[in-house]
Amino acid sequence: MTKECPHCNKMTELTKENIFRPFCSEKCKLIDLGVWVNEDKKISRPIESEDFYED
Repeated sequence: MTKECPHCNKMTELTKENIFRPFCSEKCKLIDLGVWVNEDKKISRPIESEDFYED
């Protein structure tokens, strides 16, 4: 199965062989981590136990 990398939009494999999934590379994974660490992205509300269940 392939999907776009959340950072660069390059098509990437979502297989076990891609250790950086859902990212295409270590670079994209680390850039995304940096965005979260800098708090440019945030979870907008407290997580509720219901958030872990599928509908």
